[in-house]
Amino acid sequence: MTKRITQLFHIKYPIVQAGMVWNSGWRLASAASNAGVLGMIGAGSMYPDVLREHIQKCKKATNKPFGVNVPMLYPNIQEIMEIIVDEGVKVVFTSAGNPKTWTSWLKDKGITVVHVVSSVKFALKAQEAGVDAIVAEGFEAGGHNGREETTTLTLIPMVKEQINIPLIAAGGIATGRAMLATMVLGADGVQIGSRFAASEESSAHQLFKQAIVNAKEGDTQLTLKELAPVRLIKNKFYNQVQELYKTGPTIGQLKELLGRARAKKGMFEGDLEEGELEIGQISGLIHDIKPVTTIVKDIVKEFEEAKKQAIDL
Repeated sequence: MTKRITQLFHIKYPIVQAGMVWNSGWRLASAASNAGVLGMIGAGSMYPDVLREHIQKCKKATNKPFGVNVPMLYPNIQEIMEIIVDEGVKVVFTSAGNPKTWTSWLKDKGITVVHVVSSVKFALKAQEAGVDAIVAEGFEAGGHNGREETTTLTLIPMVKEQINIPLIAAGGIATGRAMLATMVLGADGVQIGSRFAASEESSAHQLFKQAIVNAKEGDTQLTLKELAPVRLIKNKFYNQVQELYKTGPTIGQLKELLGRARAKKGMFEGDLEEGELEIGQISGLIHDIKPVTTIVKDIVKEFEEAKKQAIDL
């Protein structure tokens, strides 16, 4: 295994548990960190005081490194960043915004900064902004996604060709074999979301976790590209979006249908009909809900076995 990521984050395995809205509370993050990977709290679904509580609980539940994922479109971004510094968090993943805005401010306070991108262009901008590493995420990933629709298999070698800082692959990775494949293509580590969303420690509703397990190939789709592209499990809400598209809707009409708290309703409250069910294409390969420790062991074991098989080819 490459050591660039394990040394950067002081972790055992070059794996990051993605910071996902409504899935990545302190229980998931601490369990992931205790299992030897980088646990991440997803701040995107938390009010500032809730985030502080999750950070404090995570610190009590693990003595290993963990980080916070912060979408930079967050309305309380200044307060969020100050809480992260106050609580002594050492790793921040930023997304959905300009990395120049916060990278220097965070790094001046001794924080390792990673930015999530979906294209070579944004990878270069992030590197120029001074981030310590990049997550390049293919469009098979769940949740909010890049407009370019570049797949992980294509994106990783393209980004690797252009940058010299550590590269973390994301999107469509739930197994050790997929981890090995992206590292052969040039990644130094991987970020895994959907597999950890279907863990016992995920803060998502049990009905949503079961929906991930039940999902088959073709059950997710990227939609709402005019607002912010998002990959969802097809359900009643998704079908309503498709019906509205037939009328040539305005952005205002799309926003009206989306409303507020759709993601919370679906993933956190378990409304499988009216909620947004954000998950990746790889959900078709996830067949059970397991403890985080088991998930990590399975991935690492398969990675090592696949590496031996590759050497024998």
